[in-house]
Amino acid sequence: MKMNRRVYGVVAIKSIMSNWNADMTGNPKSVLSGVLFGSDKAFKYPIKRMWQYQGEKVLYIKSYKIDEKEDKGKLQPKDLNERYEELFSKLDEKTPSKEVLKNLFLAIDVMNFGATFAVKKQNIGITGAVQVGQGYNKYKDTDLEVIDILSPFRNSNEKSEDAQASSMGKKIVTQEAHYVYPFSVNPQNYNDYVQLGIDGFEGYTEEAFEKFKAGCLVAATAFNTNSKSGCENEFALFLYCKPDSSLYLANIDGYIDFSKEGGKSVIDATRLKEHLGDSFSEIEKIEVYFNKSEVDFVSGGLDCTVNSLY
Repeated sequence: MKMNRRVYGVVAIKSIMSNWNADMTGNPKSVLSGVLFGSDKAFKYPIKRMWQYQGEKVLYIKSYKIDEKEDKGKLQPKDLNERYEELFSKLDEKTPSKEVLKNLFLAIDVMNFGATFAVKKQNIGITGAVQVGQGYNKYKDTDLEVIDILSPFRNSNEKSEDAQASSMGKKIVTQEAHYVYPFSVNPQNYNDYVQLGIDGFEGYTEEAFEKFKAGCLVAATAFNTNSKSGCENEFALFLYCKPDSSLYLANIDGYIDFSKEGGKSVIDATRLKEHLGDSFSEIEKIEVYFNKSEVDFVSGGLDCTVNSLY
């Protein structure tokens, strides 16, 4: 069913002795002032992996090939054209754009996040219905920990005396960090594509949104890799506008405050309540998700329903 309302919200990811989003040096990403942040790509990747494990078509995710003829049997990532053809059908320069668009919107990541597709004379840019901002760490007492790692193998490329010894590495983690991401969902972004008469496409759907919402609640927790072990979904807030509402909001993460008290995370929405002011007539409902054993939520008078995160 086509979705006819906008949604705004925030999702908090906690990182305990882990590295939610590393830069090219292995350190957690940060701005010039030193404040840590996680990119929107770090937020979307576990969600896309979750969708893939559930059997959904996911286009923009790394997949591999071994080409015995051209690449001498080496493992390498597929290019965008190869990934498209893996999921859909053969693509050539005569393929109609309507067919390509139809297939792109069948991929759950494109339906939610949009796409840039410039392959075989196709020049398609889709602004996603779901837009995710950068997630800033709101915990002021975050410290980094450098963990030395001893490899079971020597480094044969090492020219010094250490070449005969096992190689050393390091893993950099945050002792504790809490990243708060803003997001918005605007089904109107796809109105132009609906007017093109793409077969079977009616716009952004409630089903697609529910799949995105499920990712906001569990994907980071489920994505349990070595560096992400300790990264978990902590909190989520969904603000639903009424159908055809004229309310438009900027990112609301700046109105969510975070602190620690008695070993628990305290998430305070008092300033969000003040920011919304007289806009509540445009709001259908507000939902929050968290675990009461780990999080104290201060609504500040915000009218919302409280749900368990897991």
